[in-house]
Amino acid sequence: MSVTALLDGPGAEVLAAACAEYRPGKELQLVEKLRRRYDATLVTIAVTQAALRHRAIAKFGPDAERMYFTPDGLEQATRTTVSTHRAARVAATQIDTVVDLGCGIGGDLITMARAGLRVTGVERDPETAAVARTNLAAFELPGEVLVGDAEATDVTPYDMVFADPARRADGRRVFDHNAYSPPWSFVTGLLERTACVKVAPGIPHDAIPEGVEAEWISDSGEVKEAALWSGALYGGTPRRATLLPGGASVADAPEADSGPVGKYIYEPDGAVVRAGLVTAVAAAVDGWLLDPRIAYVTASTYVPTALASAYEVLEELPYKEKALRSWVRTGGIGTLEIKKRGVDLDPAQLRKKLAPKGSTSATLIVTRIGRDAVAYSCRRVTGVADHR
Repeated sequence: MSVTALLDGPGAEVLAAACAEYRPGKELQLVEKLRRRYDATLVTIAVTQAALRHRAIAKFGPDAERMYFTPDGLEQATRTTVSTHRAARVAATQIDTVVDLGCGIGGDLITMARAGLRVTGVERDPETAAVARTNLAAFELPGEVLVGDAEATDVTPYDMVFADPARRADGRRVFDHNAYSPPWSFVTGLLERTACVKVAPGIPHDAIPEGVEAEWISDSGEVKEAALWSGALYGGTPRRATLLPGGASVADAPEADSGPVGKYIYEPDGAVVRAGLVTAVAAAVDGWLLDPRIAYVTASTYVPTALASAYEVLEELPYKEKALRSWVRTGGIGTLEIKKRGVDLDPAQLRKKLAPKGSTSATLIVTRIGRDAVAYSCRRVTGVADHR
């Protein structure tokens, strides 16, 4: 019995009850309670679905309450803010029809259909395909979902192909793009036409085919994915960083000098770093790099920018445990944020050694300049452009 058993009749009734009474960590008690009134198998499926809906709120917001999920489908799905951004970019072109190869539970189908695109999903697993079909229907959105293999699908009738290759094997996340399913050779073949392919943010720059734009996307300061755009969707630049929810975007990396620390240190958003566009932050704040190989920017003045978080430099500290413990103790620091780049340290372990205990808060930035590790006592600047 699959999740489709919950769509109507007794299944729909038990699902409604499970969702109404679901509390994280109380699943066993809920199962026992519901089994007094409903079929045991239906109860197990319904409580599992209620738990998945609860987890899905982080990705889908209020939509999660009306959607159906499989564990793998939820894990692979894109959060709505990111998929909506992608769908809007497609809808801004002359593209009308889209085929989603390996559509999973249909999260991208929903946002693309909402954007006015005519969508077709292809999914190998029949149960997952049924879930995707149900999710479109839950929002009364047009579209079809076919059971089939991505590599065997004829994509010529469609204006655009979207693909989200599986990046998990044997329950573990896959980081090597050559281990994707469908294989990387299939992905690069798709990118020879108008396509968008979602890949992991760690994709090596040299793996991206020529004439394809790689857009690294972060949401609320957390890097979520890279999207590869080709054909009519190519934006004219090989690399781009887009920061959600605000939508700030940067694609140029001007040259930047390096020099001593100024009054402020800027930590570029992770998408900017992944895209190799750190020098764009230097240009935005009239600053320079602390070190040409490290992704920290410094400047003499504070300039709000959505591209980076800013920290006011209060003091340069010796990078020695004894000196740092003295700094923490003297300052009465109880809340200590530790940022690091270019140095081999575990912030959690260092924080434990420094034993912060007090009523004040501070930020410690540890980085490398040349061959030397340096530390700065800082205060986070909270401005209108700070999205974290």
